[in-house]
Amino acid sequence: MDNKYLAIAKKIVEVVGKDNILSATHCATRLRLMVKDRDAIDDKKVEKIDEVKGVFFTSGQYQIILGTGIVNKVYEQIETLGLKTLSKKEQDEAVKQEQKGMKKVMRTLADIFVPIIPVIAATGLFLGLKGCIFNDNVLALIGYSSSDIPAYIQTLVTVLTDTAFAFLPAIITWSAFKVFGGTPVIGLVIGLMLVSPALPNAYSVADPSSGVEAIMAFGFIPLVGCQGSVLTAIVTGFIGAKLEKKLRKIMPNVLDLIFTPFFVMLITMLVILLGVGPIMHQIELGMVSVIEALIHLPFGIGGFIIGFTYPLAVITGLHHTYVMIETSLLANTGFNPLITLCAMYGFANVGTCLAFALKSKSRKIKQTSIGAMLSQLFGISEPVLFGIQLRFNLKPLIIMLVTSGTGAALLSLFQIQSNSYGLAVLPSYLMYIYEAHQLLFYFLISVFCVAMCFILTYLFAIPQEALVEDEEA
Repeated sequence: MDNKYLAIAKKIVEVVGKDNILSATHCATRLRLMVKDRDAIDDKKVEKIDEVKGVFFTSGQYQIILGTGIVNKVYEQIETLGLKTLSKKEQDEAVKQEQKGMKKVMRTLADIFVPIIPVIAATGLFLGLKGCIFNDNVLALIGYSSSDIPAYIQTLVTVLTDTAFAFLPAIITWSAFKVFGGTPVIGLVIGLMLVSPALPNAYSVADPSSGVEAIMAFGFIPLVGCQGSVLTAIVTGFIGAKLEKKLRKIMPNVLDLIFTPFFVMLITMLVILLGVGPIMHQIELGMVSVIEALIHLPFGIGGFIIGFTYPLAVITGLHHTYVMIETSLLANTGFNPLITLCAMYGFANVGTCLAFALKSKSRKIKQTSIGAMLSQLFGISEPVLFGIQLRFNLKPLIIMLVTSGTGAALLSLFQIQSNSYGLAVLPSYLMYIYEAHQLLFYFLISVFCVAMCFILTYLFAIPQEALVEDEEA
């Protein structure tokens, strides 16, 4: 079996050019090569190599999609061929140096939010289970009601479901400090200051019936906590980390250990709570309002726009901004309708793969389709996007976009919304178990998207080359 992957590795190096490859690494599904001359690579020849499902180029990286598991085995053989290999972290750092403008912003947002997604997704699952198990209709089946649940159990469940969102700014500030080159634990402490119990709770201040008012500093600056403010936490991480790096350059070594954290925490806290924080939170609330207004446009128009454009955002890398907005929605409303509308493209991709797998006569295209579908079922979409939809005359892509938009329009009409993020396709159903109505309609519409994309792709988008048997067959 190793001989197979060694042959694949050798063929990749031959086609790309050994002298053209500056370094190699890999991620979950892709072999990533930093190259000198992208134009010297024949994409068609690379795509004909066994197990290759597609290629694309971004920020100096020539990325060859091989699929989960396969990429690890090919990379192991790459390491034996005398090429310069780097860890993913090392190559990512090299890529960052080349990125500028919007791409750099997208990359930074991704680096901040990727580490915290599992925590928020797990919290959403806890919320879903709570909504399901503590439902009076469910409890009535065994002769109980929610009032029969002991107080200590309710308290323990509340700790599980509420902690991550209560301290969300602290989690984000910790991650942002890490990304911007600061000391993460300093970021964590500053983030906790943003939601300190000593400050008036932002949600309570915003509720006129709570009786809680902001503390006025200097008679005109409202002093409140930063609960739910994602932008404030990101800006806090940026300001704090940059300040720390500057102070460490000028602080005498004997004083650095104590006085650098002292001044970083003091200055950052004052700047954020007395100035930047309130401004950022208002900007963020404005963004959330715009997204919610778009989602709730009549006749599902907004849903169609989001569902249609999200796959294009994934292809270009702009989808990382969605995570920030989703986090804001969750923190401020408790729900995430945005990921619900975006999710339909994953189900549409499954329909694409099924159509190619069933109708294609080419063994290689069948294998690519089946492998891409298995990856997509668990949220990895690159093999479908780059290995099928962008590869074959764009018709599969157009059908997928229309299907994704149609499914999203239906979801918006029925007001379906998740209570988490980070879960796609099969695992995504867990984000709707908190209410039977939500789960049922999400399931039905997702199945409709698979069927619609399958039928349209099968009838109109299978290219002629897929209908020709491989020469070696």
